[in-house]
Amino acid sequence: MRWQGRRQSGNVEDRRGSSRGGMVAGGGIGAVVIALLIYFLGGDPSQVIDMQQQGGQQQQMSPAQQAAEAAADSLVRVVLAETEDVWNKEFAQMNRRYQEPKLILFSGMVQSACGNASSASGPFYCPADYQVYIDLSFYDELQKLNATGDFAMAYVVAHEVGHHVQNLLGISEKVQAQRGRVSETEYNKLSVKLELQADFLAGLWAHHTQKLQNVIEPGDIEEALNAANAIGDDRLQKQSRGYVVPDAFTHGTSAQRMYWFKKGFETGDLRQGDTFNSVQ
Repeated sequence: MRWQGRRQSGNVEDRRGSSRGGMVAGGGIGAVVIALLIYFLGGDPSQVIDMQQQGGQQQQMSPAQQAAEAAADSLVRVVLAETEDVWNKEFAQMNRRYQEPKLILFSGMVQSACGNASSASGPFYCPADYQVYIDLSFYDELQKLNATGDFAMAYVVAHEVGHHVQNLLGISEKVQAQRGRVSETEYNKLSVKLELQADFLAGLWAHHTQKLQNVIEPGDIEEALNAANAIGDDRLQKQSRGYVVPDAFTHGTSAQRMYWFKKGFETGDLRQGDTFNSVQ
């Protein structure tokens, strides 16, 4: 991805170094990281969360790690700027105003209007404060799953911004209204459809940012598809449990996530992203 030297968004707040303890908030693709931690550490994820809440000392980063985090910081800001360009234009075509979200960089713990979260929650979007939250260490977890490359990182940002778009369009509210009205299994299915739509919106962003900025290089879309494949519910459940429980899915299978990202990228048409009435 050709991102160096491009405009960086001013809608970024850096809270790294000012973390607090608290309960974990859900959302976004963060549940993926908890599954990862179960797999890599072989234990109860609540134990991992408790350790982070106790405020253990963070390890000192090496110069190479510092450089990698600085690059990830810049990339995230550039991608956020490009989502602003795309969604401002898309909303204008609907005769609506796009309210740009703020992105919060944090390390360890963070407080949001949706509750407090640890880095184990991974990137998430809070509809109550219109903000995306990212601990850049999440990208290390992607690499452990062989989901490498800067466009894999860009996909994560675009996915969370996709949740913001759903919030502005009233889609998230309609899904949330079903909590308690339907069974947990049925609500999980709605959650999957919401997440798959966010993948579609990430693909749609890639389609239009390429038209606007010509930033996509050979292999970039494969990086995004590889990331979508790596964090599918079925693949993560297989790794952590040894078997798959479809009724417990919250984000969709690897195949579903790749399908909807690719559909968004290939069509660039918001009308094609109705995951709620699709058999896929």
